Amino acid sequence: MGVGTWKFRSKTHCLAGLFLIVLATAAIYNILAGNNREFDVPLEQAAAQQIDQEESVLDEHDHINSTTASVCDIFKGKWVFDDVSFPMYKEHECSFMIGDYACDKYGRKDLKYQQWRWQPRDCDLPRFNGSAFLEKIRGKKLVMVGDSLNRNLYISMLCLIESSLSSSDNKSVIRHGNYFIFNATEYNASIGFYWSPFLVESNNDDPFIHRLRNRIVRIKSIENHGKHWADADILIFDSFIWWLEPTMTILWGSFGSNDAIYTTVDARQETRYRLYEMGLNTWADWLEFNVNTTKTKIFFMSLSPLHKLGENWGEEKNCYNTTEPISKEDYWGIMSDRRMMRVAESAIEKLESRGVHIQYLNITHMSDYRKDGHPSIYRQFSHSISDEQLKDPTSYSDCAHWCLPGVPDIWNQLLYAYIMNS
Repeated sequence: MGVGTWKFRSKTHCLAGLFLIVLATAAIYNILAGNNREFDVPLEQAAAQQIDQEESVLDEHDHINSTTASVCDIFKGKWVFDDVSFPMYKEHECSFMIGDYACDKYGRKDLKYQQWRWQPRDCDLPRFNGSAFLEKIRGKKLVMVGDSLNRNLYISMLCLIESSLSSSDNKSVIRHGNYFIFNATEYNASIGFYWSPFLVESNNDDPFIHRLRNRIVRIKSIENHGKHWADADILIFDSFIWWLEPTMTILWGSFGSNDAIYTTVDARQETRYRLYEMGLNTWADWLEFNVNTTKTKIFFMSLSPLHKLGENWGEEKNCYNTTEPISKEDYWGIMSDRRMMRVAESAIEKLESRGVHIQYLNITHMSDYRKDGHPSIYRQFSHSISDEQLKDPTSYSDCAHWCLPGVPDIWNQLLYAYIMNS
């Protein structure tokens, strides 16, 4: 698995500190190796075990992302207010902007959320250069695959490169079913987004009509989606939030088939992790046998943090009316499920052992501080807001997606660093 380190203007590290890190992480590894269990724990034990496992996963992240004197971990750092060089574009000047992320347009008055820069601890991130990026992907096909968080990333990328497009470029996105495509004609390059929230097939695969109460997932089927990505030069995947429903129906067979078997399961606690693992295994198997890994660069985005609850269980305050990042050191939100992250990391590690390299972009911890960056009530909603909800803005605040300009621009800076360095 790509370990999330970056050789760029690296600063000097203390060798003694590194030695201590190596000793500590070796001990953690031994502890974890002795506690590698299948997902078969009784539900009544799940809550207590999850706390212990999440602490172990956090330590394992420290092991995976440990740095040396010549390598910088770009995912460890802090948010720095920078009203000189940020934002990197203006919301109203981006012709690709959509109402889901246009917080300024829909009434948000505080715009500081646009002016926070991610500063890695031991190096500097290169600024996103649209012209250089388009030149790098000349003649290539880039596809982002996943849910609306990857679409958030997609719109951000188009906004970031727009100022570098020639006036002859048709600045529009064309839709073919689940596939949204922008063609940079001067560079013979395409940048696409493919809607597939589970990666595998489901009854939620319509990009616009997917607010279905009963989610049905063909957990062993991905071919109908995958055939649209197989020839991509750069693939960027995400999948997390759609696996959080308390109940889910698993389909064995085809939709509409007389011999199909539907199994509805309680998708909380242990079952959720097992279902997520099964879905990612289907995705991994498809990648191994259908993607030319000598040609295609593959990325996987870790979970985008939700801020639908306060900092403590039982606290009702969500992202509404939040205007500053969380300043608490080493903060982890209670909805950032590190065990779900570990399931994804395990699937990627298995692919690595089979010769398929995936660069894992661990955006979760860094984004968790940015509770201020969500649209809250300042966005275009596809459903009507009731009078009762209007009386309580927290009841309908969007604390999952991100305003643009904002946090996804930084995710694209990370992608830019890896792609430009390849």
